[in-house]
Amino acid sequence: MRLKAHYSNNAGFTLLETIIAVAMIGILCAIATPTWNGFVNRQRLNTAQHQVYRGMQETKSQAVLQKVTWQFSIREVTVDGKAVVQWAVHPKSVSPANATWHNLDSHIRLYRPETTFHKDKKNGIQRVQFNYIGNTNGQLGQLTLVANNSDKVKRCVYVSTLIGTMRMGKEHPKPNSREKYCY
Repeated sequence: MRLKAHYSNNAGFTLLETIIAVAMIGILCAIATPTWNGFVNRQRLNTAQHQVYRGMQETKSQAVLQKVTWQFSIREVTVDGKAVVQWAVHPKSVSPANATWHNLDSHIRLYRPETTFHKDKKNGIQRVQFNYIGNTNGQLGQLTLVANNSDKVKRCVYVSTLIGTMRMGKEHPKPNSREKYCY
């Protein structure tokens, strides 16, 4: 004997169940979006910080290798209507205008209140120089980067001693002795 399969007309989800599921997904997305944006900003900042740090290390290495003063330059320019941070490594004898510039992520900018490198008044380029033995030319300072949409998360690179010691830092809730939050 063969049984017939009975199909119910009630198969699937009701409109109410679908609306509740969509609402729950919307609430979860609303909760997760700020966390995701913060994660992406931190990753972009970490990448930019490492690019700057490696660029400064390259500057110091080239100065020692070639036995002449080299310069790490950084600036903010407008490219296609967007502000972009660019950096270059070049001998001191080469004008920054003739250097090869590298872009950081377009979502990153310099945080001026905590960037203390020497700034050229004519072209706005900030710089640090390393002499033929890898020491700075008396120029200590820090370079601080932030995401375009938030000043809360900071990443910085320090030139902290006259012998050219460099280190990386990040934001802290309390300022240091120089009233800087990135150290």
